[in-house]
Amino acid sequence: MIHIQVNGTRRPCPEGRDLPEVLRALGYQPAIVVVELNGVILPRSQWAGRTVVESDVLEVVTIVGGGA
Repeated sequence: MIHIQVNGTRRPCPEGRDLPEVLRALGYQPAIVVVELNGVILPRSQWAGRTVVESDVLEVVTIVGGGA
């Protein structure tokens, strides 16, 4: 188990997992979020190849549909 910061809160996270696996473990649906990793918006095409490591900082924004 490692620890990362998610939306300003330190959270435990399974070790050795890629970003989509970590997002699911944290209760997010990867298909409907945008992720900033260590201050950089990470393109979805790079998620599967990016292993989350100790002290990474994630900002996760959920996309919400709707309208008038």
